[in-house]
Amino acid sequence: MTATRHPNHGTTLEEVLREDGNLDDATAYAVKRVIAWQIEQEMARLHLTKTAMARMMETSRKQLDRVLSPDDGNVTLETLQRAASAVGRSLRIELA
Repeated sequence: MTATRHPNHGTTLEEVLREDGNLDDATAYAVKRVIAWQIEQEMARLHLTKTAMARMMETSRKQLDRVLSPDDGNVTLETLQRAASAVGRSLRIELA
């Protein structure tokens, strides 16, 4: 009996997303998710509540929730930089 080969065998997720036209969206989502996670980790390390963090960023708690939500892509780089600065970090963006 011969095994049939799956048509996507050997194909990477990146290749599939590129073919479907979803690579840019998936990459943006992943980057936002990682940044949100890193900010949350630093907040926990510093024992910062969301209220205190929002105050340090000079923004609302609702805006901070958007920063920390991986599903909300409508956060400006300026806001991400303020969040990073509030936890003693910097935001680094580069073209690769």
